[in-house]
Amino acid sequence: MTTARDLAIVALDAAPGRPVEQGDLSLALAGAEVFDLIEAKALVLDGDRILPGAQAPTGDRLLDEAAAALVRQEPYESVEDWLWRRGRGLSSAYVDDFERMGLTARPRGHRLPLRTGRTVLVDSAARRQAEARWSAGEPVLAALAAAAGLRDEPAEDAEALAGDTVTTVLAAVGDAVMELEAVRQRKAIEDAAFDNVWRGY
Repeated sequence: MTTARDLAIVALDAAPGRPVEQGDLSLALAGAEVFDLIEAKALVLDGDRILPGAQAPTGDRLLDEAAAALVRQEPYESVEDWLWRRGRGLSSAYVDDFERMGLTARPRGHRLPLRTGRTVLVDSAARRQAEARWSAGEPVLAALAAAAGLRDEPAEDAEALAGDTVTTVLAAVGDAVMELEAVRQRKAIEDAAFDNVWRGY
């Protein structure tokens, strides 16, 4: 499994106890894919620019899709631009893929065979692997989870996250999540102001 899949599994496991914003999770998943693609030698970072490598199948459908989506012309794409472009709807794509692979199920009601809206993980090797990595406090997974709002920032893991590549990707994810939150707050203020105007008539 990949860091992105492990992060998606951890997020599904955490809900509804610690629900996360889907946009935040999608940005963190896009960041996780950068790490997975680096490990697969499908890209390297030059500063904050993503330089694509040779396209070779990774054996993971969504990761292959991500590799195929890399910008292959100069000046290439920044990590931040990648997060916004690739992250759009990415958390839903992982949930759908898990269901297709049989890693999740939708529990049925006791009396009615209607599906409920919530997807739950089934017991699987992939889930156990993600849980083991999560329990071990693997630093990159923990940092991405913190950015997505799944846990508090793990201060004790900061030293384990040294390195330009790791720092660049995690900083871009953190900045993107903060920017998205600022957009949400602006929209909430605008919506409240609009409601107040209508109430005044």
